[in-house]
Amino acid sequence: MIHQFKEFSTNAIFNVGNETDLKSFSLPKQTELYTFIWAQSEAINVIIDSVPITIKAHSILALTPIQYLQYINGQDAIVYQFNREFYCIKDHDQEVSCVGILFFGNTNIPIIHLDKKEQRKFQILHEVFIDELETKDNIQAEMLRMLMARFIIKSTRLLKAKEGIVETAKSSKVDLLRSFNFLVEQHFKTEHSVSFYADELFKSPKTLSNNFAKLNRSPLQIIHERIVLEAKRLLMYTDKTAKEIAYEVGFDDASHLSRLFKKHTSQSPSDFKKQLKTSN
Repeated sequence: MIHQFKEFSTNAIFNVGNETDLKSFSLPKQTELYTFIWAQSEAINVIIDSVPITIKAHSILALTPIQYLQYINGQDAIVYQFNREFYCIKDHDQEVSCVGILFFGNTNIPIIHLDKKEQRKFQILHEVFIDELETKDNIQAEMLRMLMARFIIKSTRLLKAKEGIVETAKSSKVDLLRSFNFLVEQHFKTEHSVSFYADELFKSPKTLSNNFAKLNRSPLQIIHERIVLEAKRLLMYTDKTAKEIAYEVGFDDASHLSRLFKKHTSQSPSDFKKQLKTSN
């Protein structure tokens, strides 16, 4: 780790590291912090939730605290990590908050590529980060949060340009998807019905479903996919039984999870676990 900032009054943590810090993920484990991995001069190979990913040179990968990361290889990386207390407790514009498109706005793992112009801009921003981390005074925390906001704003702009995301000032389908995904992230272990999330968003289930129609994914599908993803993680990275996992994701009867899991993966949880053992 190159630098670490801690604010004891709020329990805020912000770390700046390099590929040495990634080596602590040689075995897969949850990041537990919001994480950016910036591949500088060469590619970085990782596995995210069992999916192999190559972060090409001059690209930045964004991860949430719940995702499982395994570092395979690659050098010359910059790693930013922070907890909710550092950044997410602040009031930010929604698209650059911890509910923003970098973290919960789309189903794919976001990777931002930097062209030569952006490389220079991000390198300057990194140097300012380091300078501020070495400056100890009573406004250091606020300055670091402002710099992280700038980093996230710039990354969000690049990601939106890459994916062709256009949002209106008021209600938009992307904004609704982001809010819905964030709610699912908070409640999927206990709330499995679309009506719960519709109520939280002050919409009827029908209105919510109609808004999702053009995204080719229904609200119920997103809830189910999140449950199945969590079940996969627990099967892969813990020794919990299928019954224990079913209870953890809100099912009183393990057979209910088994049916849902098989619908999405064509395998039962126990078959999925056996396949993991034979492939290792």
